[in-house]
Amino acid sequence: MNMLKKGGTVVLPSIVAILLSLIIWELAVKIWGIEMWILPAPSSIIQTFIQSMHTYPEHIWMTTIEAVLGFLLGISFALILAFFLDWSPLLRKSIYPILLFSQTIPIIAIAPLLIIWFGYGLLPKVLVVALVTFFPVVVNVIEGLQSSDKDMIRLVRSMGGTQWQVFTNVRFPSALPYLFTGLRIGATYSVLAAVISEWVGASKGLGIYLVKAQSAFATDKVFVIIALISLLSCLLFLVVLLISRLAMPWKYKQYKKRSSRDE
Repeated sequence: MNMLKKGGTVVLPSIVAILLSLIIWELAVKIWGIEMWILPAPSSIIQTFIQSMHTYPEHIWMTTIEAVLGFLLGISFALILAFFLDWSPLLRKSIYPILLFSQTIPIIAIAPLLIIWFGYGLLPKVLVVALVTFFPVVVNVIEGLQSSDKDMIRLVRSMGGTQWQVFTNVRFPSALPYLFTGLRIGATYSVLAAVISEWVGASKGLGIYLVKAQSAFATDKVFVIIALISLLSCLLFLVVLLISRLAMPWKYKQYKKRSSRDE
């Protein structure tokens, strides 16, 4: 019951703020008579969504596949590289600066190259998403592994623990909060990366639908697609958050204890 009250206290102000913003938006459009192609009213956007609802599922499904597959691929490579960089200080000093430099290259500049190399199919779009989600995961995992409790490591070793036991029982569990921080960031970026990859070349997806609506000056449809992209990003974020709660129950129990003490 207390958790529901806390959840309501946190969420309710945001809901009220959103509703007030929509009401002000609606009234402003009606009062000043703003043209629909410039700024449609929220009621018009909702009406457009209902009328065109049958056209969205295939685009949502394609963007979701690209985002999820790319996200999983990026996580896999990020974990492998993070473990290697943590294991070898020489590799870490050699490759880590290259990783940082790679983030200065805009993803919109890389997408056309991947289209040229791999065609207009699913693969280049998955690779774009993987490239975007890769960096926050690898950086956070390396930081988590490096910040492991040294006293706990010495304790396990003094009890005859092997290097593998130290990793599985101390270092990796301590890196889990950092890992899921990177995953939450990557989850929100994955949908954005999928949409950007579709701008370069695609036949289905929210990105290509957005480009077509923009070209037709269908501003109401543009707002609908923006809302769908945001909702899809939030959904993936919540999935990662749920997995983190299942994977780290001790962390959230400690958080609940601290919250109860503060009250």
